[in-house]
Amino acid sequence: MSRNSRLVTMVFVLALLLVAVPALANASLVDTIQERGKLIVGIQTSAPPASMVNEKGEIVGFEADLAKMIADSMGVGLEFRQLTDATRIPMIQQGSVDIVIATMTHSRERDKVVDFSISYFWTGQRVLVPADSNISSIEDLAGKRIGTARGSTSEQNIMAAQPAAKILTYDDAATAFVSLQRGAVDAISTDESMLLSLRADSRNPADWKVVGPYFSAEPFGIAMRENDSRLRDAVNFALIEAWETGEFEEIYNRWYGPGTKYELPLNFEIEIWP
Repeated sequence: MSRNSRLVTMVFVLALLLVAVPALANASLVDTIQERGKLIVGIQTSAPPASMVNEKGEIVGFEADLAKMIADSMGVGLEFRQLTDATRIPMIQQGSVDIVIATMTHSRERDKVVDFSISYFWTGQRVLVPADSNISSIEDLAGKRIGTARGSTSEQNIMAAQPAAKILTYDDAATAFVSLQRGAVDAISTDESMLLSLRADSRNPADWKVVGPYFSAEPFGIAMRENDSRLRDAVNFALIEAWETGEFEEIYNRWYGPGTKYELPLNFEIEIWP
């Protein structure tokens, strides 16, 4: 090949790269989801009523219904993939799921590695103990054993609020509660909504009490890979539209509304854009 021919070839390859790089930069999982025909959602099944498995073996709950609402707004089907607190971010980074809806607190530290939607649920962290316990707040747990979910913000919050506690970690809050029932820990701690759910589902709810004021703020967000603005917009717009039409409140009240087993008043509003 002559020198001129090589030069022409190099210019041609460079031109192709200049065209391809912006296209790759603008690539979004939205295209993949549309081509695939379904949204793959990472979800827990141990966080009722946010997400759980019913008697038919189906994944149901508040977050499961939000996932279906988002998939419907995108015009695609829905597939759930189960995960734990510790595997939520790795599954996003590995591409195993498109989004994660799993009682996941939107923190600045997590935002360094994944992106989040607007917050769709607000709660705070408290403590669950036996009804006859003299523990009344996180301050009383110095030198005591406290269980929580491994890889969660709850673990970090306990260390910050009560560094003198002995923290035992488990796959999820439900497993930590089993440990509390067996006497292996003196208390468990996670967000209030989860603690109230665990108590409501126990054999005798009167045996347990949720104590103390909030010692952290827990805004839940839907997590996804970084820098995919089209996917983030698709999720955010679906949440906003559901709020404006009343669908969000309908979904919320189905699981947390008056008269339900997990009654928790809707005392927050999501961020609405004009």
